[in-house]
Amino acid sequence: MADRVQLDGHSLRVRIDGPDDAPWLVLSHSLGATLEMWEPQIVAFSQRHRVLRYDTRGHGRSSSPYRPWTIADLGRDVITLFDALQIERASFCGLSMGGATGMWLATHAQDRLERLVLCNTTPWLGPPATMNARMAQVQAQGMAPLVEGILQRWFTPEFHSLEPAAVEWVRQMLLASPVEGYAGCCEALRDMDQRDDLPRITAPTLVIAGTHDPSPTIDAARQWAATIPQARFIELPAAHLSNIGAASAFNAAILHFLQAA
Repeated sequence: MADRVQLDGHSLRVRIDGPDDAPWLVLSHSLGATLEMWEPQIVAFSQRHRVLRYDTRGHGRSSSPYRPWTIADLGRDVITLFDALQIERASFCGLSMGGATGMWLATHAQDRLERLVLCNTTPWLGPPATMNARMAQVQAQGMAPLVEGILQRWFTPEFHSLEPAAVEWVRQMLLASPVEGYAGCCEALRDMDQRDDLPRITAPTLVIAGTHDPSPTIDAARQWAATIPQARFIELPAAHLSNIGAASAFNAAILHFLQAA
């Protein structure tokens, strides 16, 4: 099923896979990507789950409401999406920007989450200079100058060598990313600081980090994950997009976590 859901003043493109009566699992993508980022997960995840993917506001074929945006806006989009689709509770898996959205949901909409998976993400990006520079560059020159640097952070050199078609697929996804939507989500990520909220997360939580991810590093991810009560932590042999760079291990880890007692 592919469709568009009208929210408050804007709309999100969504796709739903899996049995009608299965428990819901929501997948939220990284900055600059689209719901297609999750293709390596769909066959595995949709066997036992009703899988909802969506293009974050300003990305893919979702619309862009007036800026500025905050991480709360990204989270409220998900709550409104739940309401529109009559989803009472769901498990939520987010990578990078999607993970930051999941943190907000877990502390502001605890009653809507069953389980939480936070992948290659962070509750705080640090001082705003780096993100400000990225926003200025993308608004002045478009996505193209950023893409090669992003791909170097997202995949290991070995993956670039062994899986050039997958890298090219992601390159085209990034090149097609709408500039204003990318910049708007950069603002939301730049201004968030969710570090003090993490101890309030009550949903069973799995944190996934990549051995070769430059941001967050393994040590940084372990540090913030330790502040979530009883969170499980898994390190995968990947860079930032662990769902693609280590897809089989990623899928197995999440399915095991979702099915655990």
